[in-house]
Amino acid sequence: MNLIGVTDTTKRRIGYARVSTYDQFLDLQTHALDKFGCDEIFYDEGVSGGIHPLERKGFKAALLSLNDGDILAVWKLDRLGRTLKGVIDTVDGLKNDNIQFVSLTENIDTTTATGRAFWQFIGLMAELERGLIRERTIEGMAAARRRGVHIGRPRKLTNKIVLLAHQQITQGQTNIAAIAQQYDVSTSTVRRALAKL
Repeated sequence: MNLIGVTDTTKRRIGYARVSTYDQFLDLQTHALDKFGCDEIFYDEGVSGGIHPLERKGFKAALLSLNDGDILAVWKLDRLGRTLKGVIDTVDGLKNDNIQFVSLTENIDTTTATGRAFWQFIGLMAELERGLIRERTIEGMAAARRRGVHIGRPRKLTNKIVLLAHQQITQGQTNIAAIAQQYDVSTSTVRRALAKL
């Protein structure tokens, strides 16, 4: 008996399974996908979840076998990817190709109105999380700048170098172009650093 209510038998059900290492077993996943009634099951073995699905041989084969209106089923969402954003992008890509999606463990089923609404809710939560992370990052960087912490790549022209360059240029021992070449920066970078003195 299927736990997920897909009633249209004209749609083909294609399963996808993945394990990260060769010493892991696909049995748990393939058994659940068989029970769900998958017509075919494709898999990737020894493939990290960090690798984009479209770069995985098994996932690509599963995708190519799907027709308009068919269902791609996985045992668990994390079989598609390591991050929520990656999983959402993959499932949204399926939707664009008019392919339905079912995740057995999380009971997500885009063939139903409730399943589609739940999927949209997950997308909203992921967007909210990204927004909060972005806000915290901006606030953290602003706080660090207020404390005098340099944000970004390490400066090639440290304060000591700039002071020394200023002294040498003032005394006629060198020029801006030579300083720029010596420290592998542009002349405008040297000018900006000197202007802050």
